[in-house]
Amino acid sequence: MEFINLKAQYAAYKNEIDEKVLGVFGSGQFVMGKEVEALEAELCSFTGAKHTLSCASGTDALLLALMALDIKAGDEVITTPFTFIATAEVIALVGAKPVFVDIDEQTYNIDPSKIEAAITPKTKAIIPVSLYGQCADMDEINAIAAKHGITVVEDAAQSFGAEYKGKKSCNLSRIGCTSFFPSKPLGCYGDGGAVMTNDDELAKKIASIRVHGQGERYMHKYIGINGRMDAVQCAITRVKLAHFGEELTARARLGARYLKLLADADVVAPFTKEGRTNVYGQFSVRVKNRETVSKKMNELGVPTAVHYPRPLHMQECFAYLGHKVGDFPVSERVASEIMSLPF
Repeated sequence: MEFINLKAQYAAYKNEIDEKVLGVFGSGQFVMGKEVEALEAELCSFTGAKHTLSCASGTDALLLALMALDIKAGDEVITTPFTFIATAEVIALVGAKPVFVDIDEQTYNIDPSKIEAAITPKTKAIIPVSLYGQCADMDEINAIAAKHGITVVEDAAQSFGAEYKGKKSCNLSRIGCTSFFPSKPLGCYGDGGAVMTNDDELAKKIASIRVHGQGERYMHKYIGINGRMDAVQCAITRVKLAHFGEELTARARLGARYLKLLADADVVAPFTKEGRTNVYGQFSVRVKNRETVSKKMNELGVPTAVHYPRPLHMQECFAYLGHKVGDFPVSERVASEIMSLPF
């Protein structure tokens, strides 16, 4: 059994994908161009966001957002310690300080009731992560941010396609960032990502920073990066986006089946809050004696994974922040029990 069967997915769309990719090869336009523009327009249509800027990865999407917000050394950005490292890594990359806030034990997303206590005069943004495919508590988080005059950047790397009170993930705050890594709900066949916003000036700035801070060719207004998503990956993502509705339906059906079959098992199954949908970027359960359970499953030919075994505040690269075991107990407890199943 595959943990995620990308081969089967490719086989389902092979003719369309091959045609699109060969079309890019024939055009000779591999960087920017019509496939990139078309994907960005289609992503706007899907999410409802006014602007979409495709980019090289989900990590670059977050980095572009922080650079466009002028977040720098001396600033602080609040986020969760229970996520993939990219979320906090980009905060450190721009020179700012990651400030961690513990998670809600049911959803594994940042606990909004604990955010305000972490805000200081140096706080410039909050990055909630819509982990495992369910949006964070965006209304509460946006309200806190508005009260303090700071920006919310949704890390929607695992939740593209999820809905929150009738609105799509990536269009729930000033900036939404997502990833098209192959295993994501909407994945390309390499690295890719996107930034969404309804702010015209911010979109213009992100578009410039994405190409080395250029406004016009060889005229550089900002310090930027080479953060473009290539045309081949955009073409592939366009094909998959056209079928994405079917995939979301399948994800919901498979998630419901898992929940039914696990109802009497000694596990903590995923919990989705009312008014939200879950795209199951990972189908993760909590189990006691994880190593023993995982070993038994692997012996039966069922692969498992752990997303994520060590919270960010306990990572060596963030030792300079001075955290210790017990600082974020919910994150630590969940990290010791979480296990992802094939999906």
